[in-house]
Amino acid sequence: MSNPILSVEDLRVSYGRVEAVRRVSFAVDQGSLVTLVGANGAGKSSVINAVSGILRPAGGRITFEGRDVTRTPAHKLVGRGLVQVPEGRQILATLTIEENLRMGAWHTGGTAQRSIDAVYDRFPVLAERRALPAGALSGGEQQMLAIARALVAAPTVMLMDEPSMGLAPKIVDEVFRVIGEIRASGTTVVLVEQNARRALRAADHGYVLQSGEVVHSGPAAGLLADERIVQAYLGVETTPRQR
Repeated sequence: MSNPILSVEDLRVSYGRVEAVRRVSFAVDQGSLVTLVGANGAGKSSVINAVSGILRPAGGRITFEGRDVTRTPAHKLVGRGLVQVPEGRQILATLTIEENLRMGAWHTGGTAQRSIDAVYDRFPVLAERRALPAGALSGGEQQMLAIARALVAAPTVMLMDEPSMGLAPKIVDEVFRVIGEIRASGTTVVLVEQNARRALRAADHGYVLQSGEVVHSGPAAGLLADERIVQAYLGVETTPRQR
């Protein structure tokens, strides 16, 4: 990758004396879909939270659109176009769907309504229920709201942390369909997923993490085709528990 839109070099993340991420490096080309996969505890979410500005790295360098953003707080990164869909959705349950979306578009000024109307076109179920509290939605609908909230922020790069977690297979299919549409529209996607096989099938390039380190990387199709990597790191594809 000669001129990536996002690059991470020797990233380290610590929680007290525990080093959760050890010198992780990866790069993301504009318009691509890159996935970080691995088991629970591999450090995937710590990496994505450091990139999005939620966590402060213990070391390393993060570059976005050619600028060093290693110490840039999350709200400023959102304004620049680096937006995260967090693990567990983290919607504001007592606010309406419309209010959640307006909070996602807080920095877009006069274009906010146009962005909200666009996501209503993409997610008709949210348009139909816009006046309802977000907590009244099903788990799958809440995930769609979390994605929609990120989209109204007009991301250049969307960071997605475990978007299929806890969802029924049919809803997982829908989530990955939406991810494909987002990528096809020109938005760059960095996807963190425990469902490694599904993520690699959708991605251009993959990085396999174990114990806070990158142990394998390469074109996603090649990683998926390597039986040694599949057996050692990707595990058996399971059916998610429905919520």
